[in-house]
Amino acid sequence: MTDTEAYLARLRDLQAKAWPPRLSREISYPIGEVPLSDHLAHWAQAKPDVPALIYYGTEVTWSQLDADANRFAALLAARGIAKGDRVAVFLPNCPQFHIAFFGILKAGVVHVPVSPLSTPTELAYVLNDTGARILVTLDTLHPVAAEATAEAPLDEIMTTALAEMIPDAPAFHCPDTVNTAPAPCPGTTPFLPAIAGMPADPVALGDLDSPAALNYTGGTTGMPKGCVHTQRDMVFTGAANWSVTTARAEGTILTFFPEFWIAGENGALIFPLMTGDTLVLMSRWDPLGVLQAIERYGVAVVAFVVDGAVELMNRPDIDNFDLSSLRRVRVVSFIKKLDTDIRARWKALTGTTLAESSFGMTETHTSNTFTTDMQDDDFDLKQQPVFVGLPLPQTDVVIRDFDSGAIVPLGQEGEITIRTPALLKSYWQRPDATAEALRNGFLHTGDIGVIDTMGYLHYLGRRKEMLKVRGMSVFPAEIEAVLGKHPGIRGSGVVGRSDAHAGQIPVAFIELADPALDIAALGGWMAERMSKYKLPEIRVVEALPMTATGKVRKAELAKWVD
Repeated sequence: MTDTEAYLARLRDLQAKAWPPRLSREISYPIGEVPLSDHLAHWAQAKPDVPALIYYGTEVTWSQLDADANRFAALLAARGIAKGDRVAVFLPNCPQFHIAFFGILKAGVVHVPVSPLSTPTELAYVLNDTGARILVTLDTLHPVAAEATAEAPLDEIMTTALAEMIPDAPAFHCPDTVNTAPAPCPGTTPFLPAIAGMPADPVALGDLDSPAALNYTGGTTGMPKGCVHTQRDMVFTGAANWSVTTARAEGTILTFFPEFWIAGENGALIFPLMTGDTLVLMSRWDPLGVLQAIERYGVAVVAFVVDGAVELMNRPDIDNFDLSSLRRVRVVSFIKKLDTDIRARWKALTGTTLAESSFGMTETHTSNTFTTDMQDDDFDLKQQPVFVGLPLPQTDVVIRDFDSGAIVPLGQEGEITIRTPALLKSYWQRPDATAEALRNGFLHTGDIGVIDTMGYLHYLGRRKEMLKVRGMSVFPAEIEAVLGKHPGIRGSGVVGRSDAHAGQIPVAFIELADPALDIAALGGWMAERMSKYKLPEIRVVEALPMTATGKVRKAELAKWVD
C-alpha cells in the first residue's frame, strides 16, 4: 500500500464516522448516467407542460425548452458548426442562455461562457484562445462584441434582448436595468427568430466524454485558462450533490447567480436537470424581486451570498412576505462571513438554517464538498474558520507539502490536492500548465487548507495570499472572517504590505455599513478576537473592488497599499 493509499484509507475511516447518518455515501443518478442534454429530453417527455423556467413571469415548459434547444442545434448544423467546434455565449441570466447551452450540448459542440462584464479586450482574448466560430450575445452588449470581434474574427454574431422574454406585466419586480427596450444590432442575426425557423426534430450528437465546455479560470496567475469539461463532469457534479441532499424532492428553485460562472452553471443549468425541478430565474440580484418570487412561486431552494441574506433581513418590510415555502437555503461567504448571529436571525425569521455551500474550483466543476446536516448546535461555525465540510462521494482530498509534495499529517496546513470524477481533462491548449497542475490523478490547487482530526476540510486561501508576519503564517481569510462578524462592517479584503521589521503586515480594507464606526474601538474589538501578530492595519474605503462573481479583487487592493 502506497503512502497515499494508506493516508486515504485512514481518512475515509474518519470521514465515515463523521458522515451525517441521514445521507448516503453512494452516488445515485436519478435518471441514469446519461448526457445532460438527454436529461432535458427526458423531462420534455416526462413532464412536457411543467415549467422548466420561470423568467419574471414568462413560463418556458420542459417541452418548449427541449424543442428550442433542438432548433438551435439544427441551426448550428446548418451553419456548418461541427462536433468539437466552439460557440461562445456572452449573456447574462435569461432563457436564451438555457436554449443556447442545451442546443450546444445537443449539437456535440463546445460551450464557451463569457462574463457579460468583460471588456472588449477580455472578450477578444477568450474568442481568440478558443477559436469560437459563433457568438451569442445581448443587444446591450453588442458594442463590446463588435469591438472585440475586430480582433477576433467570427463566422457570425447572434443577438437577442432580455425584453423578448419578459412579459408586459412582470409577475414580480423586474429592475429597469433588466427590462429595457431592445436596441438595434446591425450586421447580426436575431437569435430567437433564427431558431424559430428551424425544425424541432430531436438532436442528440453530444456524449458523456467529448469536450463539452471551456470554463475559464479567473486568471489569478497569468492569463485565464480554459478548463476542458465534459458532460460526464456535469452529470457527476449534479448527481453527487443531489445524493448528499436530505430533501430529495427539492421543489421550485430560485437563482440569480450568474450562469456564466461555473457555480451558477451548476445551480441553474445542471442541478434542476437531476430531478426536473422548476427554476425561477432572475437576471441579477434584486431583493424585492427575490422576496416576491419566493412568495408567488413557493420557492423551496435558494442560495445567497451572506450579504444578500443580511440585506433581506434588514428590510423593514420583510415581515410582509410569506417565506414559509423555503426548505433549503445555502450561502456563500465572499465578503460578509456567516456567523451564529446571522444564522439565528434567519432561523427566527424563516424557520430554515443558513449553511455554507461548498468548496470547489473551476477546474473541479466546483461544489466538491458539502456541509449538509453539520449545523446542529452551530457545529460548523464553531470549527476553525472557513469550515467547508466533507468531500463528496468518490472525491478525495489530500493535503501535501507545497515544495516536496509529501503528505502532511492531519491538522497541519499544506496544499489542497483533489481527485474527483469531475476534474478537468486539461487546460485548453496548455500542455505545460496541465502537466504542472495534474499529477498522479490529483489537481494541485495552489490553495492552502487543513484536514482536521475528524476528517473535515478547512480552506485557508490561496498560497500567494498567505502572509508571513514575524515568521508566522497569517491567512487573510481568517482576518476577513473575524471582520465579517462586526455589524458595522459591510465587507473587507485583506492583503499584505512589506515591513522592514515584521516582514509583512496585514492591511484590511473595509467598507463600512455604519459610517459612524469608531475605528479605534474596532481595533480593540479585534484584539479580543485574534492574536496580536494577526492584527491588521485598518483602511476605510468607499467601495471594495469586486469581480463579476462577487469576490474582492485582491490584485487591485495590493495596488492600494502604500
